[in-house]
Amino acid sequence: MFHIVLYQPEIPPNTGNIIRLCANGGARLHLIRPLAFQLEDKHLRRAGLDYRDLAQVTEHDSLPAFQDETRPGRLFALSTRGRRIHASVRYRPGDAFLFGPETRGLPREVLTRFDDSRILRIPMRPGNRSLNLSNAAAIVLYEAWRQQGFQGGG
Repeated sequence: MFHIVLYQPEIPPNTGNIIRLCANGGARLHLIRPLAFQLEDKHLRRAGLDYRDLAQVTEHDSLPAFQDETRPGRLFALSTRGRRIHASVRYRPGDAFLFGPETRGLPREVLTRFDDSRILRIPMRPGNRSLNLSNAAAIVLYEAWRQQGFQGGG
């Protein structure tokens, strides 16, 4: 129903947690190369447990390659630089959510490809830097899924 897109992820356990999230939330996971690890990494396997077979995970050589191959309904970037709160959007099936690398977030050259209305942020207390990547992905995915009445969930 939705797509989670990780741009050059760096930390295997975060990706493993997101594999588990996607398996349980009915989302497809897309990984934009280069990855800072191999998909066979033991830390990724441990975090994702046996959910790897239950999740749809695809690697792409670039963000444009993802867009060409997947053709998501709409693509939203998540960034602490965003002005629009993630919960203010009315999501539709097929929407995709792009998250940046854990240590630096989405680079400016990627963010400049987006209209301001498509750069979203998750509210946090002032002065804090960011949320954990897998937590941020869960917040956004579950808000989008909630808006669809948790269609397909039990």
